[in-house]
Amino acid sequence: MTAARTDTEPTQVLARKAFRLEYVTIGWNVAEGLVAIGAGIAASSIALVGFGFDSFIEVFAAAVVIWQLRGVSEQRERRALKLVGGSFFVLAAYVVIESARDLITGSGAGPSTPGIVIAALSLLVMPLLARAKRRTAAAMGSATLKADAAETLLCTYLSAILLAGLALNALLGWWWADSVAAIGIAYLAVREGLEAWRGEDCC
Repeated sequence: MTAARTDTEPTQVLARKAFRLEYVTIGWNVAEGLVAIGAGIAASSIALVGFGFDSFIEVFAAAVVIWQLRGVSEQRERRALKLVGGSFFVLAAYVVIESARDLITGSGAGPSTPGIVIAALSLLVMPLLARAKRRTAAAMGSATLKADAAETLLCTYLSAILLAGLALNALLGWWWADSVAAIGIAYLAVREGLEAWRGEDCC
């Protein structure tokens, strides 16, 4: 009886930690997404709007992981991974179409101080959250949580690309930097989407 309790306690602790990480992910990304999309619309920045949509994909991915953690099975895990991967493809398609349109028409985005602030904050928060998820996923042996950790880590790369594009636009007036940054976001989204869709251990 004692041995059985000892075996189950670590799993229960890890599960509670996984749930907390996903709830933090949802809270942070809802706020981040609202700010980014609002700032993106105000500045006509497709990179900011795309980043904001990515934040809501993070919310979706976290909800998928929570759903998966409540009843683990191989079939549900594969389905969850495909849902995470599919969300990346939707984001990439949107960003590429809008960025191409802006480059062709010469539509430039305006500078955005709120966008720069949210990108910088995300660049600080996301690596810490991704690392915590990756460690928990390894201890639990959860492929879905690993995919979600990779998606959170992707948000770090997106934040760096977004910050560079916004800074170049604000400091040097390079309006096209916003569209180039958005295309970089789309590239990373497709790469991580394919890995999640195939069920590979990302990052």
